[in-house]
Order: sequence, then C-alpha cells, then structure tokens
Amino acid sequence: MAHDAAAEPKGPTKLVIRNIGLLISGDLDKPILDADTIVAENGRITAIGRLKDVDTEGATTIVDAHGAAVTPGLIDSHVHPVAGDWTPRQSQLNWIDSSLHGGVTTMISAGEVHYPGRPRDVVGIKALAITAQRSFSAFRASGVKVHAGAPVIEHEMEENDFKELAAAGVKLLGEIGLGGVKDGPTAKKMVAWARKYGIQSTIHTGGPSIAGSGLIDKDVVLEAGTDVVGHINGGHTALPDGQIRCICEGCKAGLELVHNGNERSALYTLRIAREMGDLNRVILGTDGPAGSGVQPLGILRMISLLSSLGDLPAEQAFCLATGNTARMRDLDCGLIEVGRVADFVIMDAAQHSASSSLLESVRLGDLPGIGMTIIDGVVRSERSRNTPPATRFPSIVKA
Repeated sequence: MAHDAAAEPKGPTKLVIRNIGLLISGDLDKPILDADTIVAENGRITAIGRLKDVDTEGATTIVDAHGAAVTPGLIDSHVHPVAGDWTPRQSQLNWIDSSLHGGVTTMISAGEVHYPGRPRDVVGIKALAITAQRSFSAFRASGVKVHAGAPVIEHEMEENDFKELAAAGVKLLGEIGLGGVKDGPTAKKMVAWARKYGIQSTIHTGGPSIAGSGLIDKDVVLEAGTDVVGHINGGHTALPDGQIRCICEGCKAGLELVHNGNERSALYTLRIAREMGDLNRVILGTDGPAGSGVQPLGILRMISLLSSLGDLPAEQAFCLATGNTARMRDLDCGLIEVGRVADFVIMDAAQHSASSSLLESVRLGDLPGIGMTIIDGVVRSERSRNTPPATRFPSIVKA
C-alpha cells in the first residue's frame, strides 16, 4: 500500500480537454451542455465552450477526448473509511484507488465504524474523528478527496463536545444509529447541537447492519431531523414501502440511495421523489466497504440501475451522483461550471454494447467504459482497469 499522497504538480497548470462528444453538467435543470472544450487553470474551471471561442494558449496539459463524453467526477455520498487506502472490513488494500477507476473522485464518510477497537467513550470518539479528519485531509490516495472524520454519537456526549469537534475541523456526523443513540429524542437533540456548529448529520435507515446497530424506523428518522436520510433503501434491509413514503413526504432531507441496499426500494424511492418533484433530493452512495465487499463500480451501477429500471434519463441519473450530491453536501465539485474545481471523468459506451451512445447504453443497463479520471485539473488515471473498454478513448496530447 502506498503511504504517500499522489504527487501534485509544481507551478501553474492549464488543462485543455477538447473534442468532447457529450458534456454532462451535473445540473438536473440543464444536464447537457452545448460545448466541446473545457479549460481549467490551477485546478479550477475557467472556460466551457467551443474550441474556437476559448483561450487554449499556454496549456500545460492537452487531452483529446476523441468524441467521448465528459462528466463531473462522481461522488460517493456514503463510505466507511478507516486508515489510508486500506479497509479491515474485507482486509483489502487500495479500495479507494479501485473506486477512482470506477469514476469516483470524491467520497463522504458516514463514520469510521470499522476501525478496529473503535472507541465508544467521549474522549476516544472525538480523538478518532479528529484523527480521521486530519489524516484524510493530508493523505489523498490516488488523488481522491475523502471527507472523513465522522463521529458515531453516544448518549454521554454533550453540546460542548460538538463545539470542540467543529472547532477542530470536523464537519460530519457518522450514521446515527450505528452507536448507542437509536431513539428520536436524543438524536434530535444532538442533531440540533451538530447543526448549531456547522456539522452535517446523516441517519442510518432500516434494519441493523453491523454489530451494535439496530432498527431505525420512520418515526426515529423523522424526529431526528437529520440533513441526510442515509441509505433510505436499506443498508441492507429496507423499511416497508409505507414507511419509505412517509419519510419522503415528511421531511426535506436528502434521500440517499446506496448500492449495498435494497434495489427495489431504491426504485420505489426514486418514483416517489419524481412524483413529488423532488429529484434534487436524491443522492447516491455505495455504503462500502461493507459485508458485501468493496464496490469500485457501485456508483456507476446505481446510475445504470436507476436509468434502465427506473426510467430516468441517463443524463439525469448522472446528476444524482454529481451535482445533487455536491449541493446537498456543500462541495465545490460535482458541477461543470466556471469557478468549480476541475474534477472530470471521460467515458463512453462500452465496446459491443447494444448501443454505441453513452446515454442509450446506460438506459439499456450497461456500464460505460472509463478512459480517464481528472482531479483538480490533473490526470489521475487513464484506461480503467475495472470497467469494460470504451468505444472511444481519450489521449494525452501534451503533458
């Protein structure tokens, strides 16, 4: 396992991606952009348009997309990291790098719950959260941004503990329900403390997953009032349809659908959100590493599932894993627009798919082939070792 962060460029950078065949913005309101070129300087997007209309002079890196599609870097809204690019859950190395090869450029921790001997006393809870936040800020495996340091709350915690965590840089709570707090009144009180100090909250939803967790039903979810309803389609066991509908209709929180959940319940939630005109609330995660293993293609599989079986246009399905999540999680990525960080995936329909069109192939249930991932305007990987080969591959013309 590598112990050093991915090498960063020295000096000013200017990236040009040209000959883009399809540009997906990540924005549900306008998912496809009329452009064939992106320019990014020093890791931020500075221009989007036609090649003849944008300034490409002085480019330090030129990528020719050769007609392939460009999307924002995919965001996994629900992971359980531990230390570096290793997970004890499956005793596996380089799971973050494998996810990069599935198009994931950003991850959000839902709690470092698989840490061996995870402390449950208040001092230990805070120490672990601050350590995770610090270490993943300093170490970016293969360049992937992991927002970690998400304490799993316990009954003994007081308001000042949340204040101290926030002051130390902690911005997330681990899934409520994975620790001792499983009741609505206590969860509501602690969510309010977290929100007061700028810490975002997520709640476990459905049946128990790991040892120590328990059933979290609609009453607890609605009373807790978290910012995100974690894996509303279960992790793994989902609530009954009636309870899922009550949650969707009873709050305005993010509705998180995960790969390691109930697929039928995911499609049911999608249908309700669409009926309500609330597709902007739907975000995607994997809930891995977990008992099901590591899912490097989990976000792509969710996009394909929701498009092919949920009748969601593929360009909108990509937005759930990019712009929706970025806005819900207050991230400076996930959307292709000037000023945002330059995180991209270049992909195309897989070779020998039933359709040569990326969007149509996803609608038919196929996974795309990934040809390149870019984070902060720097190429982090080329042809994916995990997806099928793409019909069209990008190439680096100048590096």
